Amino acid sequence: MYTDEDLSHAVQVGIFQQQDVARFRAMVASRQHTSLMDEEHFRLLSGFNDIFVVIAALLLLGCAGWLGGTLWPPLGAVLVAALSWLLAEYFVRQRRMALPAIVLLGSFVSASGMAVLLLLDSGLETTMAPAILTAGSAAAAAAWLHWRRFRVPITVAAAVAVAVITLNAALLLQWPNLRHSSDLLLLGCGGIAFWLAMRWDMQDPSRQTRKSDVAFWLHLLAAPLIVHPVFSLLGIQSGEAGSSAMLAVVLLYLLFGLLSLAVDRRALLVSALAYVLYAFSHLLQDAGLQGQGFALSGLLIGSALLLMSAFWQRCRQQLLARLPATLGARLPPQA
Repeated sequence: MYTDEDLSHAVQVGIFQQQDVARFRAMVASRQHTSLMDEEHFRLLSGFNDIFVVIAALLLLGCAGWLGGTLWPPLGAVLVAALSWLLAEYFVRQRRMALPAIVLLGSFVSASGMAVLLLLDSGLETTMAPAILTAGSAAAAAAWLHWRRFRVPITVAAAVAVAVITLNAALLLQWPNLRHSSDLLLLGCGGIAFWLAMRWDMQDPSRQTRKSDVAFWLHLLAAPLIVHPVFSLLGIQSGEAGSSAMLAVVLLYLLFGLLSLAVDRRALLVSALAYVLYAFSHLLQDAGLQGQGFALSGLLIGSALLLMSAFWQRCRQQLLARLPATLGARLPPQA
C-alpha cells in the first residue's frame, strides 16, 4: 500500500510528473464522490502482518522487561526502550509498517520515562514531584529523538500528551489544592494542543504529506482535553447538572460542530458525542419521553451526523462564506 506522501516523493525523485499525480488524485476523488482533503487520511494498518509483528514485538518486549526487572528494576525498562528502538530501525524505518510504528513509539517513550523514574526511586533521595518532572522530561526527550529518526506522525501528539500528564501530575503532587482547578489546567493544555494542531495543519493545507497526519493526531489529543473539562465544569460528570446545563451541552455541541467545520476536522464532534447523547436524552425525558429518550436521541443525532458527513464540504463552503475574510484566509481552504 502507498500513501499520498509516497506519491509526492515519487514526484520529487522524478518517477512521476506532478500533473500526472494531480490527475490521479482527482480521478480517485471523482470515483469516491468526495474530496481527498475531506477524508482525513491516516494509516493504522498496512496489512495483517502489522498485527502479527505487534503481537510478536509485545511478547518480546514484555518478557525482556520482566526478566531484566528481576535483576534490577531500571534494567527492565532500559531493555524495553533499547529493543523498541532496534525493532523500529527495521519495521518502521525500512518496512514502514503503520501499527508497529505506533506501538514501538509508545513502548520506547514510556519505557524511557519509566527507566528514569525507577532509577530515581532506587538510587536517589528525591520527592515525588521532581521525580515525575524528571521522568516526564526524559520521556518527552525520547519522543523528540524518535521523531528525529523515524518521523512517525503520532510522535508529536505523544510528546504533547507526555508533557500534559507530567505537568498536571507534578503540579497536583506539589500543590494538592490545585485539584479544584484541574479542569481549567486541562482546558488550557487542550487549547495549546489545538493551536499546535492548527499550526501543523496550515503547513499542509492540501493534506498530502506527513504534516497533515501529525495535525490529525494533535487534533485527536486536543479534542478530549477541551471537551471533557468544559462539560465537567458544567457538572455533567458529577450528575449534578440540571436541564439548563443539559441545554448548554447541546448548544456547545452545535458550537463544536461549527468549529469542526471551520477547521475541517471531526475530532471535537466525536469526543463530545457521549455527552450530547446523555444531555439530549435527559432533555427528552424531562419533556415526558421516559424510556425512549436515549433511543430517540441516538436516532436524531446519528441522522444529523450522517447528513453532515454526506454534505460536509457544502456545509463548510456555506460557513466559510459567512466568516470574515481575514479569518477565512487563516483556515484550511475549501476542497
